[in-house]
Amino acid sequence: MAEKSMFEAFELDINQDVRALLKETSNWTYFLSLIGFIGIAFMFFLGLFFTIFMGTGVLNNSDLYGNMGFSMGYLGLVYVVLAVVYALPVYYLFNFSRKMKSALRQSNTTDFKLAISSLKSHYKFMGIFTIIIISLYLIIIIASLFTVFIF
Repeated sequence: MAEKSMFEAFELDINQDVRALLKETSNWTYFLSLIGFIGIAFMFFLGLFFTIFMGTGVLNNSDLYGNMGFSMGYLGLVYVVLAVVYALPVYYLFNFSRKMKSALRQSNTTDFKLAISSLKSHYKFMGIFTIIIISLYLIIIIASLFTVFIF
């Protein structure tokens, strides 16, 4: 018979102190996810406002940025896209909070696993998103330096 390693034989013991910490964490993640959803709604609707009204010149007949080849409608579109992108990690955070509260209330192992999985997905998304943003910054910096030295 194969002998289990110490790590495989380990059983996680969630005592009252750990339960209290997890409950407090789930309360804070719930608060942060609600603030995130409110911020996403503001970003989305302000982006739509900029896209519709500023891009078409409905509010005024002059396009202030048209001479530079840039319309404010494009900036609004960027905000709408960012709002959609930010919705996923905020949803993961909200799902963690909801499932963790359920797991602690009912001592449900399945909800506990789903909560931890949502938290992992949140951090995984944020890590990949951070790598993408840093890469974009580096590309912009290199392109800017290249442009400066060319001209």
